[in-house]
Amino acid sequence: MKYFLLLFISVQVAAQVTTKNKKAIALYKRAENFRVRGQFDPAIELLIQAVKKDRRFEEAYWQLGNIYQAKGNWNLSLSAFEKGYDAAVPLRHKDYFYAIGCVCLRSGKYEKAKAVLEKFLAAEKTNVKKTAQAQVWKSQADFALEHLRDSLNYQAAALNDSVNLFPMQYFPTLTADDQELVFTVRHGSAYSDEEDLYFSQKKNNRWQKARPLDNLNSNYREGASAISADGHQLVFTVCGPSGCDLYESRKTGTQWGKPQILSGAINTKGWEAQPSLSADGNELYFVSDRAGGLGGYDIWHSKKNEKGEWTKAVNAGSPVNTPFDEIAPYIHVNGSNLYFASNGLAGMGGYDIYVSEKDKEWGKPMNMGVPLNDCNDQYSFAVTGDGTSAFFSREEGGNRCRIYQTTIPAEFQVKKKGKTVRGTVKEKGSARPLRASLTLFNLKTNIKISQFFSDSLTGEFLVILPGVSNYALHAAKSGYLFHSAHFDYGENTSLDPIVLTIELPLLSDKPTAVLNNIFFEKNEYRLSDDSKTELAEVAGFLKSNSNKIEIGGHTDSQGEASYNQNLSQQRANSVREYLTSAGIAPERITAKGFGAQMPIAPNDNEEARAKNRRIELRVKE
Repeated sequence: MKYFLLLFISVQVAAQVTTKNKKAIALYKRAENFRVRGQFDPAIELLIQAVKKDRRFEEAYWQLGNIYQAKGNWNLSLSAFEKGYDAAVPLRHKDYFYAIGCVCLRSGKYEKAKAVLEKFLAAEKTNVKKTAQAQVWKSQADFALEHLRDSLNYQAAALNDSVNLFPMQYFPTLTADDQELVFTVRHGSAYSDEEDLYFSQKKNNRWQKARPLDNLNSNYREGASAISADGHQLVFTVCGPSGCDLYESRKTGTQWGKPQILSGAINTKGWEAQPSLSADGNELYFVSDRAGGLGGYDIWHSKKNEKGEWTKAVNAGSPVNTPFDEIAPYIHVNGSNLYFASNGLAGMGGYDIYVSEKDKEWGKPMNMGVPLNDCNDQYSFAVTGDGTSAFFSREEGGNRCRIYQTTIPAEFQVKKKGKTVRGTVKEKGSARPLRASLTLFNLKTNIKISQFFSDSLTGEFLVILPGVSNYALHAAKSGYLFHSAHFDYGENTSLDPIVLTIELPLLSDKPTAVLNNIFFEKNEYRLSDDSKTELAEVAGFLKSNSNKIEIGGHTDSQGEASYNQNLSQQRANSVREYLTSAGIAPERITAKGFGAQMPIAPNDNEEARAKNRRIELRVKE
């Protein structure tokens, strides 16, 4: 899976060569015809014959070194370059320093790589591009020498043969509940061979036999993909005659819809590939070589606007991107950790896996260490919601690539662990599945985290609580009374998924709903700041509907009945006052305190009493 091979193309493929052996020259020219067409094996055979005719045939050694390097045969490449260096005139030595430094780095010969690259940097005075590259390679050799003996607690194992069915499968991505894996399969060993998307589902803690995503696969090459947290949105790469672009498909029930090419806000005349979606599907990270980047392949980013349209992509910028190549981004479900591969940062050589954490801006990328990273290329890293493990693809030689799962050492586990909430929205009474709008808010910051819809056929949804906080989840649909859920996600909260069944009652039934995200201090009637999100939702509901409502205040049974009655009335009044100040006509809202007269739970423990201390909204007409 050599997507990004570094191939030195000699500028000395001119007719004139150093050898005077006519048979060697003829063999060399025949080899060039194969080499320029990418037919490396016959080129190698001819070049080997050429150097047998003349053991000092420097240009033939140079091209052998290039070809072996392109094939990833580092030791053979090094041998060829060293023989070429011995045969070369001094003016050519710095070219060999550069080539040998790269090959030594990629084969894990870090001491030698450092020494040779220092010779190149001392000799090269004019080629700015090569100098910059050599400086990066030297920094990587320095980093590797410092960290080579590190041994972080990565425990990796290949997935079973139900997933690794083919010689080559790579670029895994997974749903937020870690129960579905989507990846790319290549039906051959050549880069141009057919690629398709496959998926596997986990049942009884075992991955099932991988199956093709038939509705999405075509006669073109379907490459790296990204699936949303709920498994209902897929963005993927399609490479055809006009290059590589990103496409999107949505699943209703179990059926994927017809893929649609993303707009010009995402796709350009450049190369767009390797997408990653945020948990709610409203943010997209991808790789492009378009103009306006920092250099090479960069990571770009787009958000959906209020109309659900992708906005013009922007470069993720420094420190994530470098003047070299950044590929294979993966945004964690917490929205704060970005994993990617780079060959432009300090590392072990080639592409290493890095992570950057966002605190308003992206922080300095951290190399994820040995043995995950080594002198070979690492391409992808998809991390589970709890941050304790990841899926990645590993090349194993002989045109074989398998998907692995690894534990993640404690020092690299995410600080913000995603907690899954899954559920179903139904019509109350009939249990008919509903396509409802769901919105997740962080109550501490009063910020909307995500907005999405339940499935129109099944009513199912999945959302991620991205870190420790208090959250409100609102479910709404025209003609129905909304539902309000509350999640108190603390440091010691279990990461087991929360499962909900949300029943929306018809407005015509004059229903009642508990406003689970309206809060007061103990024995107080002043609304807390955490209540603003819920109150804004209630105000929005009333502005969209003409119904009259009653706000009911309720307490637990502790304390004097008269005190509870007065407190419940004051709390109901506070809600009414807020809503009228938000523009709702006062005559549409009545406020009534019920004290402890209408409990919904026993008053024999604190958890139950907390349920009884509540504000209810009742539709009157």
